[in-house]
Amino acid sequence: MKTSVLAFGLVAATALTSPAHADKLDDIIASGTLRCAVVLDFPPMGSRDENNEPIGFDVDYCNDLARALGVTAEIVETPFPERIPALMSGRVDVGVASTSDTLERAKTVGMTVPYFAFEMAVTANEKSGIKSFEDMKGKVVGATAGTYEAIALENQVKAWGEGEFRPYQTQADVFLALSQGQLDATVSTSTVAQSNVKGGKFPGIFVVDKAPFDIDYVALFTNREEYGFLNYLNLFVNQQVRTGRYAELYEKWVGGEAPSLAVNGVYR
Repeated sequence: MKTSVLAFGLVAATALTSPAHADKLDDIIASGTLRCAVVLDFPPMGSRDENNEPIGFDVDYCNDLARALGVTAEIVETPFPERIPALMSGRVDVGVASTSDTLERAKTVGMTVPYFAFEMAVTANEKSGIKSFEDMKGKVVGATAGTYEAIALENQVKAWGEGEFRPYQTQADVFLALSQGQLDATVSTSTVAQSNVKGGKFPGIFVVDKAPFDIDYVALFTNREEYGFLNYLNLFVNQQVRTGRYAELYEKWVGGEAPSLAVNGVYR
């Protein structure tokens, strides 16, 4: 019994005198650098300018986060399939990479509240007379084959019982057909819609309405055991909205009114 008590005392003393383990938040601040995984082939969220410099909503968001932490941002170009592996291998500290907040991903990484919401939007040819989602009924519509919005739109055309759905290989093909009048309207993410309208490459098209399809909420992510850093990230997302910075970045990179990050029936 005395031996056990003595051993316990030694263990307790060692625990009290051992230096506390710094968490990722402390490590980042101490290092002076925040490494963000960002997808740079997904405009307007992330891409490269004519000087090959990273630009986009997610790039600015990483820079804002680094500024709040008082450190320098390092943009680590990370393709979609490599986002979580980059974190797990220690190449990055946080993912700012338009990552859907799925339960499956949450088994591996810690995810924040949504920092961006991909709503579905209706973009129409100006000569089509379409001014709302319901106006698409009976018209020729299309979308990129195999995407969520294409499947949903084709099912909607079948439900309406009139009109025509046409699948295309790429988003560029869809918007070219729309601009040329081969399509009356399409449904895509709001970011893609606003970017194509704003870019001016496809004249004669404009965003007319939201499509009543599911919203794709995306989150920042880091190691799931880093509760201190996750708490900071959640508060940062909150502050971006409260200060108007989220709306400012949305207007800058996408255009139009920023979608709400509140999940209906869950939190407001």
